[in-house]
Formats: sequence, structure tokens, C-alpha cells
Amino acid sequence: MSGKVILHYFNGRGKMESIRWLLTVAEVEFEEHYLTNRDQYLKLLNEGSLMFQQVPLVEIDGLKLVQTKAILHYIAEKYNLHGKDLKEHAMIDMYAEGLMDHMEMFMVLPFVTDTKPKLDNIRSKAEERYLPVFEKALTGPVYLVGGKLSLADVLLVECTLMLEEKFPDILKEFPNIKSFQGRMTQIPAISRFLQPGSKRKPLPDEGYVKTVKEVFNITGPFP
Repeated sequence: MSGKVILHYFNGRGKMESIRWLLTVAEVEFEEHYLTNRDQYLKLLNEGSLMFQQVPLVEIDGLKLVQTKAILHYIAEKYNLHGKDLKEHAMIDMYAEGLMDHMEMFMVLPFVTDTKPKLDNIRSKAEERYLPVFEKALTGPVYLVGGKLSLADVLLVECTLMLEEKFPDILKEFPNIKSFQGRMTQIPAISRFLQPGSKRKPLPDEGYVKTVKEVFNITGPFP
């Protein structure tokens, strides 16, 4: 069964943004159903659409997929963005999961009052743990794994752009990554995604925070 790909999430980045990125690079059209109130979330729960009572939820090929990594792996496999064999799969997954760990650190920022300690931690982790790995991996190769565009490359360009939004000079000591980013942003699908009016979401604002709290019925400090 095939049909339109439908994303169920908030009108904001969060855990769905990497999925939007990957579908865009695969040149897959998708429709978005935004959660704006708790009743919509409860309806998905009551329908049995949310296996672990969480979003994102992606409807694709007659499936209702949840869990971000599972969704990304499915899309990457379907559109030949997951390497050619088990060894390449493993390398792509290691890179991808490291990048996802790092990007998740950004997701709490809109929900905390004092962001400085968290921003300091994001920068130090980027410079000491994550970016050196990719700087070394991109010494020579155009892409991270197998000489071919993959999920790992897509997440790396997403992550580097997120970092530069907060720390504009962060890539100055990582020239291989900066060159990689430049090449990736010239890919037509990515170039279009970075233009105003695309399905790429802006930085979260107070409205996004308010909606998330309402949908999940969070009344106290965000956990």
C-alpha cells in the first residue's frame, strides 16, 4: 500500500525536524497534521496510533511509524540512504545516533529559563566530543560513509546549521566540516529547504512551548 506521507507533530522542530530533512533530501512530498490541542493528541491515543504514547508519528506505506530512530531508518532504507551493506549500515547508524544525541540537547532550550549553562554544555560537547569525529572522517571523503549520500550526512548538515544559529563561529576550527556543509547546501533539495517558505521550521518560540505544554498537560516546570 502506498499513498501520501503524513507527519503528525507540532508546528515546530523538535524530533520531527530530522525526519523532515530526510524526506526532503529523498525528494518525498509530505503532508503535516499539526497538534494544536490536547484533544487531537488524545484522539491519536484512543485510535491506538501511538505505540508508546509519544510523537512523532509518521504514516507511510500503510504503516503508522513511531520512535524517531525507527522512522529515520525506515526512510533511509526505502530511499537508499542507509549504505550498501551491514558494515555501512552500522557506521551510518553510529554517526547518526551521535548526532541525534547532540541535537536533542537543543530541544530542551525553549523550555528552560536559564539557557546559558545548557548552551555552554552544547558548545563544549560539540567542540570536544562530536565535531572532531566528523572533521577526521571528512579528511578526504566527500561523504561520511561509502562515498555516497546517507542519513548520516543529512543529520550532520542539519546539526551544523543548528550549531551556527547559536554559535556563528563554531566551525572555524573545523574546515573539513565547513566545506562539507557548503557542498551539502548546494544539493538542490537542501537548497530549496533552506529558503524562506519551505517546510523547514524556525527556532521554537513561546507559542510552540505553550502548545507543547497544553497538548501534554504539563502544568509545572518542564521535566
